[in-house]
Amino acid sequence: MMASLLAAQTSVAQSIDVYFGTYKKVDFPEGIYHAVLDLKTGSLSSLKLACAASSPSFIEIHPNSKFLYAVIGGNPGEVDAFAIEPETKKLKLLNKSSSGGKGPCHLSIATDGSVLLVANYDSGSVASIPINKDGSLAEPASFMQHIGSSVNPQRQKEPHAHSINLSPDNRFAYVADLGLDKIMIYRLDSKSGRLLQNDPPEKKIKPGAGPRHISFGPNGKFAYLINELDETIIVFAHDSKSGKLSEIQTISTLPKGFAGASYCAEVRVHPGGKFLYGSNRGHDSIVIYKIDPEKGVLTLLGFQNYGIKNPRNFNIDPTGQFCVVANQDSDTVIVFRINQETGLLEPTEYVIKIGGPVCVRFLLR
Repeated sequence: MMASLLAAQTSVAQSIDVYFGTYKKVDFPEGIYHAVLDLKTGSLSSLKLACAASSPSFIEIHPNSKFLYAVIGGNPGEVDAFAIEPETKKLKLLNKSSSGGKGPCHLSIATDGSVLLVANYDSGSVASIPINKDGSLAEPASFMQHIGSSVNPQRQKEPHAHSINLSPDNRFAYVADLGLDKIMIYRLDSKSGRLLQNDPPEKKIKPGAGPRHISFGPNGKFAYLINELDETIIVFAHDSKSGKLSEIQTISTLPKGFAGASYCAEVRVHPGGKFLYGSNRGHDSIVIYKIDPEKGVLTLLGFQNYGIKNPRNFNIDPTGQFCVVANQDSDTVIVFRINQETGLLEPTEYVIKIGGPVCVRFLLR
C-alpha cells in the first residue's frame, strides 16, 4: 500500500528533487547538494549547493517534505535540522541537537514526523530526538549505550551502531551493531519519543558478519539485513507483534569465485516489493535479487558494475524507475534505469560530478 501511495504521488510529476549528503573532499565545497531527476529520461540537472555544512554524510527528509536532517560527525556528534525552501530547494539551518554520542552515521524518522532516531558509530550508541512542529529538534529524549565486542580484532573490539531503522508500523526500532554482531531491538513510545527496552532485546548474528543496514519489505513481513564484513544478506521473518526476527535465509552478495576484498554498504527493497538491491565496495557493484512474495527469500539475478566505484549508498526513486548510485571514491553519482520486468539495472549516460557522495534522498511533493 505504501509503495502504491508513493508511486501515485509522483506518477503525475515529470521530475523529482534529489539531495546528496557528502564527505569532505579537496576541490569540492563542503555541504549538502541538490539536483533534479527527470522521471522520463533519468537525467540529472546541474548540481547546486543547497547549504554549506561540515561533512553532512547521512541525511533524511521529513515525511511532510518541509525539513531535512543531517548527521555531523565528531565528538560530540550532532544532528542539524534544515528547512527546505519551497521555491529554490535551498536549505536554511533551523537548529542543532546533540546526537547523544560520537561519530553519528545514520538516522531515520517516524512516519508521523514526531521523532528522529540516530545511530552513533564511534561510541556504539543510539538516541531518539523529538521533532518540534516547526521542524527544529528538541534535546534527546532517550539514549541507549551498547556494550560488548565480537570476533574481528580490527573492527569489532567495541560496539558500533551502524544504522537504526523503524518497522513499517513504527512500533519497533532495529539497530544493526557492526561491533557486536547483533541487531538490538527497541520499542518506540510515540507519545514521549523515547526508546524502550524490548522483549526480545536483540537478535544475534553470525560472529564476524558485521551487520550494517536493514530494509523492510512493503508489507512488513520480511526484513533484509546486509552484513558489511562477511558480504552476506540475511532474510528475516518479522513478527509485528513482538518485534522478533527469525532467520530464514543467508545469501552471498558476491559472485562465485570472487577472491578480492569487498565490504557491503547499502540495501534497498524496490518500491514494488519484487526486487532487492545491495552495494559491494571492492567488487564495486550493485547486486540484484528477486524476492519471493510469499516466503521472502531471495534468488540472485545478477550484478551491475558499470561506472561504479565504492558505492557507499544508493537509492531508488519512489516510482521505482531509476536507481541513483553514489560513488564515494570516484566523486560521481550515476543513474540506472530499472527494468520493471527483470529488476536488472540498465546503464544510462547520466553521470554528475560531486565530491564524496555518500547518501541519496528523494523529496516527495
